[in-house]
Order: sequence, then C-alpha cells, then structure tokens
Amino acid sequence: MNQNQSGTGQKETAAFITSRDTLDGAYPGLILGINARRLGMEARVFYTFMGINVIRKGWIEKAKFQPPGFMGAIPGMSALATWMMKDKMEKAQIPTLPDVQEMAKIEGVQFIACKMTVDMMKFTEDDFLDGVIIQAAEDFLKYAKDCKICLFT
Repeated sequence: MNQNQSGTGQKETAAFITSRDTLDGAYPGLILGINARRLGMEARVFYTFMGINVIRKGWIEKAKFQPPGFMGAIPGMSALATWMMKDKMEKAQIPTLPDVQEMAKIEGVQFIACKMTVDMMKFTEDDFLDGVIIQAAEDFLKYAKDCKICLFT
C-alpha cells in the first residue's frame, strides 16, 4: 500500500483551520497544507473569522505581526514588530506570505471560506481569490471528521 493512502486505498486527507489574519496566524495553515500535499494527501484550509482576510483579493500583502499582550497596544508597535519579523524571515530565506500562498495554490491546497463569516461580513465570491470555496462549517466538518490530520493553527 502507498504510504499516502488509507487501508481502503483512498487518499489520506488533512484539514487545517485558520482564524487569524496576522503573519503568525496565516503561515501555519498554508505551510502545513503545502507539506500535506507534498506527502500525497488532500489538504484543505478552512478560513473563519478574521482569518478569512487571508484569502481575500489584495489582502495578503497587508498581513501584520501583532505582538502579544500590552506590547501590541503601544502605538506603532505592530508596524515595528511586522518590520522586524519580515526582516528575520528574509534573513532566514523564508518565502513571503504572498509567495507561500501562491505555492499552496499551485500545490493544490484547497481554500475554504466559512459561510457564516462570509455572510456576517457581507462578502461575496468576488471578494475572494480564484478557486476559493464558500462552505458551511457543517460541510467542512463532514470532511474533517475523517481526516488523518485535523489542526487548528
């Protein structure tokens, strides 16, 4: 049996949930989705609440790093922390968030927008990247319940 198949011969599946639109909130689901695909798994990332911004057209370039605790409340701290984080990532040769998102699309990671969040924010299909699927949480859970891997990132 192929290592990326279950005992039934079906492709193994992975599900990831992204609920934050910050740099540290957006990267994990994308990186894990890419690596799941490279292991031969089907991979879906479910974007909900503020995380839904990650799959909106023209938004990914605006992602910031929000320092935790009181540091994040200091005016200008988010901009400084974002600059510092992006500098560290560049020095470590980590691809930019837009590049990682493009890699995920090329690898075949499916992006799922939470229907409740779409409705709440009054978004339409046109607000999202090409290929984004709008799906109710219940439908995503029908997929996720049988996944080999299911993570909230």
